Amino acid sequence: MRVIDCHFHWFPRPYLERLCERAGYPRVEREGTGYVYLYDEGRGRISLPEVWVDLERGLEVSAEGSAEGTAVVCTAGVLSGLLDQLPASEAADIAREHNEIMAATEHRYPGVFYGTATVPLQDETVAVEVLDDAVKELGLHAVNLPSITGGELVDSRRLDPYYARVAELGVPLIVHPTDLVYGSQMGEEFGGALQLTIGRLLDASMSVLRLIFSGCLARHPDLLILQTHAGGLLPYQAGRIDKNGGGAELPEPPSTYLRRCFVDTVAPQPLTIATAATFYGADRVLFGTDYPCWSPTAALEAVEAAGFDEAARELVTSANARQLLRLG
Repeated sequence: MRVIDCHFHWFPRPYLERLCERAGYPRVEREGTGYVYLYDEGRGRISLPEVWVDLERGLEVSAEGSAEGTAVVCTAGVLSGLLDQLPASEAADIAREHNEIMAATEHRYPGVFYGTATVPLQDETVAVEVLDDAVKELGLHAVNLPSITGGELVDSRRLDPYYARVAELGVPLIVHPTDLVYGSQMGEEFGGALQLTIGRLLDASMSVLRLIFSGCLARHPDLLILQTHAGGLLPYQAGRIDKNGGGAELPEPPSTYLRRCFVDTVAPQPLTIATAATFYGADRVLFGTDYPCWSPTAALEAVEAAGFDEAARELVTSANARQLLRLG
């Protein structure tokens, strides 16, 4: 059975070219054969060399990692919050185009490529419309959730109708780091290592923690969350989360809602992967590579070294993703 990589990055050129047409920030500019994403009035910069837009190469490298073959689930990654900085109508229009490209690519690579939706959240009514189109009409398998939208954080009560609809549709929200909240605070020292190692994990961890403490996950018990990078900082501080979370006045201890989440294996250390499986359960851990940020071969080797038995390995590398993401 194919390995399922639930954390694979590819940005379609037409999507980036559309963003190159923007005059203000955020926008994308061409940089050689690749692109650069500019945000925070140009103070923030993320380089996207050609490897990020070369899907054929990405699929080839992914296939080399596993003797069984690999199928990939394409996520919005660090650009997940880009459209949420735009005017609502413009963002919705670009999101629909992006989602149509994802669906068309899935049809072009059946059983090998699966798409996920981008849904900007500035206007919750429009967000539900874009969501319905992406899931019900286009058949996309998950929805990317940014850490901040239109200046608000993800636990805003105005988003409750949106979260209710996501839960009703049964698709997971993928929580991936951005650089929008902590990027400037971490600075550029050491080649940006502070943001890459801690800042991004903090970004996604804070998003999930806000969904828990705000009562969002209590109000929407069927809402599915897939947090990247083995749960970031959260599973290792679950006791502290419970000790300090009394002010949230939740029906259950905060760690109860945390354990409802799913996580991936994008953590280049077998101990971290094994710890995530111990905390969440092997049935809530999904294989991921973070391609092109991490080698698919090295990602599989880390899973193998985590010490799973055959049944757990099958869950982690394939079965969990097929069930959660409803892959045919």
